[in-house]
Amino acid sequence: MIRVIYRWRVAAENFEQFRDAWRATTNHIHDSVAGARGSFMLRSAEDPTEVLTIARWDSFADWKGFFGNSDPTQMQRMRTLGERVSVDAFAEIEDQTR
Repeated sequence: MIRVIYRWRVAAENFEQFRDAWRATTNHIHDSVAGARGSFMLRSAEDPTEVLTIARWDSFADWKGFFGNSDPTQMQRMRTLGERVSVDAFAEIEDQTR
């Protein structure tokens, strides 16, 4: 299992539309791409323009198959509403959330 952290800059006036686009994008990817397990969104308490979307994938290979050249068409609407600042993939070692 891996987690992919996407860091975004989203202007306050675009946030609601960005959230709607992220929700639709996440659900579409989860329903149509092998290995996609969905994602969650975080917004900085100190800087509301900083947003993280954290996706869970079965494997690095599954995610790379989707992410490809780093410009998947499924994420296009999100990119028109916010600036993708960085993308980092991490192996999920252990999850103790309850």
